[in-house]
Amino acid sequence: MIRNNSARVCVIGAGPSGITAGKNLLQVGLENFVIYEKSDQIGGNWVFSEKPGHSSVYETTHTISSKAMSVYADYPMPDDYPDYPSHRQMAAYFQSYAQRFGVMDRIRFNTEVVSARKQADETWEIRLNDGSVEHFDYLLVCNGHHWNPRYPQYPGEFTGEFLHSREYKSAAPFRDQRVLVIGGGNSACDIAVETSRVSTFTAISMRRGYYILPKFTLGKPSDVLAAPMAGLPTVIRLPLMRLAARINVGDYADYGLERPQHDLLQQHLTMNSELLYFIRHGKIHPRRDIARYEGRTVHFKDGKAEDYDSIIAATGFIITHPFFDPSFINYSEGDVPLYLHVFHPDHPSLFFIGLVQPLGSLWPLSDAQAKLVANTIVGNYEPPRDMRARIERDVASIRRQFLNSARHTIEVEYHKHLWALQRETPKHAPAWKDSVR
Repeated sequence: MIRNNSARVCVIGAGPSGITAGKNLLQVGLENFVIYEKSDQIGGNWVFSEKPGHSSVYETTHTISSKAMSVYADYPMPDDYPDYPSHRQMAAYFQSYAQRFGVMDRIRFNTEVVSARKQADETWEIRLNDGSVEHFDYLLVCNGHHWNPRYPQYPGEFTGEFLHSREYKSAAPFRDQRVLVIGGGNSACDIAVETSRVSTFTAISMRRGYYILPKFTLGKPSDVLAAPMAGLPTVIRLPLMRLAARINVGDYADYGLERPQHDLLQQHLTMNSELLYFIRHGKIHPRRDIARYEGRTVHFKDGKAEDYDSIIAATGFIITHPFFDPSFINYSEGDVPLYLHVFHPDHPSLFFIGLVQPLGSLWPLSDAQAKLVANTIVGNYEPPRDMRARIERDVASIRRQFLNSARHTIEVEYHKHLWALQRETPKHAPAWKDSVR
């Protein structure tokens, strides 16, 4: 492999992870790279369209993490942005970031990578949707993991309208309908709140208890208030978090919800300040897990049966890399055995950027990952020789901490993962200079 500034690098995707990959490649002096983006603009999942497509954001989407905890290391958000920016503000932020750091002219829009094959010499053959073939020394995968819908499976057939949250764009089509939302994550709770504003009846079905926490605590964004506790030992931090949750929410059973049977940090937290309020105001109706469908009737596991016009399944996404042969890499099910969620032990010229599900914002972690990768390519960093053993420990740790479900195979705690990446980043790693371009 080439470890110098002449290496040719392929980046797949110009979303938040892809553009910071480009910025960090430039930062270490790598000029010979291309970012392939199959759409006509940057931003990935944050580019809103009224038509279903790659993006899963909807009309009213705002960030789950606060502005203060959702910025790239070298690029603060505008002062006039609110604590929780909208999807339009985030798309503008990503556009501005790419322009500021000279990434825009490195992107080939409307160009899809249809095949990525590793060659015997550790280089990559990249086939594009226009039929052309390119060759690269390194491959950075930044195609995102919130676009291929995971559908729930229940007995029977529902004969009303059934859609995944990725297809949901606004509440307007559900006016005067009876709506059932499936799921207890952030999208499910947001969609339930929005549809309840216009529907005749909105219910939300959860298969287990979830920790649903407010976006603000003591007048501050909750993640900002929690940040100083991130370094505390778990035996101290968890009781403090439990106390804060109890003070803010009380008993979930009082809302008609199941009490969580797991601890706070064993599942991806749901940040929503409106769902519980709407439940207590009779606008949203909690329901247990589904037992079966029968026409437009939904039978729940507690014996309740109700008719619905529409079901919206906010049941997550399948990790998908369509350009890889499934026999080469397939992370759609089971563990994701990568060191720091970036490095593959068998493919040293392959790197994944943004393949994490953080309890916090994604792109600051992608930034730190990309910085480490760029320094690897130019020879400033060498991955550990005991990478396989470390991967085994990391996978075992994920299994111990988080619930056994598909969404948790790439789950990380934001601060801990960021610190792990920063510890590995060499002290002599180049900083950004405006003369870089």
